[in-house]
Amino acid sequence: MSLATQSYNPPSQVVQLPQTQQLKALMTIIRDQNTKRADFVFYADRIIRILVEEVLNHLPVVPRTITTPTGEDYHGVEFQGHICGVSIMRAGESMEQALREVCRSVRIGKILIQRDEETALPKLYYLKFPPDIASRFVLLLDPALATGGSAIKAIETLIDHGVPEEKILFLNLLSCPEGIAALVTRYPAIKIITAEIDHGLNGKKYIIPGLGDFGCRYFGTDK
Repeated sequence: MSLATQSYNPPSQVVQLPQTQQLKALMTIIRDQNTKRADFVFYADRIIRILVEEVLNHLPVVPRTITTPTGEDYHGVEFQGHICGVSIMRAGESMEQALREVCRSVRIGKILIQRDEETALPKLYYLKFPPDIASRFVLLLDPALATGGSAIKAIETLIDHGVPEEKILFLNLLSCPEGIAALVTRYPAIKIITAEIDHGLNGKKYIIPGLGDFGCRYFGTDK
């Protein structure tokens, strides 16, 4: 969290990664306008991996007892239910690999939402979900939560396809109070997992201090 947001208390639906020196160093690299694309991708991937590992802590578990090679019992847990990822194209696709690395054979859906030039509102252009998505916990993937327009539309679409609101977990590297407020006001049962919270939006609705256009920097289309 930046100095400008130290007084901001996010709502209970928001889980911010522990603000360790390691995370701060990684965020410093990807925020730097002089960071080369190869480094941006490498360090962004590290942060995304941390986000995915954290979100698993917020999935339900049930007790499970197993027997170790020494013949003794170990009283542990196992995850209850199944998950899938849904990436908000295009930037959200950058988060798919980390999810695959942590959750073997995970199913991943896609959704494309863009601003309608006539209405200036988010519009759904494409979706492809696993057929049983209504029975799964959904990890919604998008690197940034700015105004919240795309995320709100994506969540609306998931709910229309039978996914309970409380089974949606939204992962992002960067968020801001305006986007958080818009999201939890509309969908108070969701959970947001974020790496850092910036202090707000500028006149162009960009997160500041921000990191620029994540998708363009990650996929190399910014220059």
